[in-house]
Amino acid sequence: MFAVIKTGGKQYKVQSGDTLRVEKLAADAGETVQFNDVLMLGGEKTVVGAPLVNGAAVQAEVVDQVKGDKVIHFVRRRRKHSSKRTKGHRQKLTLLKITEILESGGDKTGIKAAMGAGSVGATAVAAADAAAPTKKANAKSKAAKPAAASDAGDDLKALSGVGPALEKKLHEAGVTSFAQIAEWTDADIAAMDEKLSFKGRIEREGWVEQAKKLTK
Repeated sequence: MFAVIKTGGKQYKVQSGDTLRVEKLAADAGETVQFNDVLMLGGEKTVVGAPLVNGAAVQAEVVDQVKGDKVIHFVRRRRKHSSKRTKGHRQKLTLLKITEILESGGDKTGIKAAMGAGSVGATAVAAADAAAPTKKANAKSKAAKPAAASDAGDDLKALSGVGPALEKKLHEAGVTSFAQIAEWTDADIAAMDEKLSFKGRIEREGWVEQAKKLTK
């Protein structure tokens, strides 16, 4: 049986017993890690994920943390007296030995998931995961506030010429009900014209008269 896994932005076809090098993982030598991003299983029966194969996993033992072959590239500068700079780079990699391919039950093994060791450490990722429920709860509470405000007021879009954008401006100005508009004086109308940047529109559309009818 073989499996196609995804890690570090690359795909690898692996079998039990294979040794391969992948982008550096946050794990020490001797640890067992599990790849849950399985794109395909092959053997007697081929299973293709959509995009992942549900429940499938590949387990591997970390043999060592190594560096790849040195890659050299030249940087030339045009019109700079043909100067050039040589740069060398050795990519950090993790050497693995594939120990087992699971067709199902990968989510119940309890083995540490393989996680890349990029600029964000494992501790930071764990802290972010722990903070996620709190952030979601705060987002829900913030989202609930505008809904509550709209429930308490009237649908100002019932007024002639008022759309969602203009209704939002009215809410920001503290106007949420027809009763408020029905009580506007000439001074109030002039002040609101300035706030909304629609001079003369309130009288032209007859908002006050419409509001009085809608409050009856």
